[in-house]
Amino acid sequence: MCNMTFEETCGGISSERMETVSTAIEEILSSALPQGCVTAGVYEAAISLNADPDNVVLCLLATDEEHEGDVALQIHFTLIQAFCCENDINIVRVSNMRRLAEILGESQPGGEPVDLHCVLVTNPPTTAWKDPALGKVNTFCRDCRCLDQWLPVINLPDR
Repeated sequence: MCNMTFEETCGGISSERMETVSTAIEEILSSALPQGCVTAGVYEAAISLNADPDNVVLCLLATDEEHEGDVALQIHFTLIQAFCCENDINIVRVSNMRRLAEILGESQPGGEPVDLHCVLVTNPPTTAWKDPALGKVNTFCRDCRCLDQWLPVINLPDR
């Protein structure tokens, strides 16, 4: 069952709700990162999805204008989306990679830039994820699917 107002059902998702979900995504990433529950990178995400898809609670696909036309990246996205849909993993497309880099850190310890095109959030090693922000994002994804929006797009606003 969908938890949307009449306006949202007829006209899509409200901008206030999009902002709430954007904030929730930032909260999820900020709390998951210190727990070691974030996997960044298309290749790394594919390995994690293949090894233990039941442990993944959220998949973020991110791109910017520079990579919009990258056919190889779009093929990777399509394959990741299909895998996530098949395994009931919520997916959100995120714009503003600069903000995503601010939240997650722009480089690895050796100075190499981190591939942030695909970011997975996984359950902590000891217990299942119990973050209210994750509940908001999960509800948002479910409601978007009710509107046939299988890959909702969220903009992470600059702070």
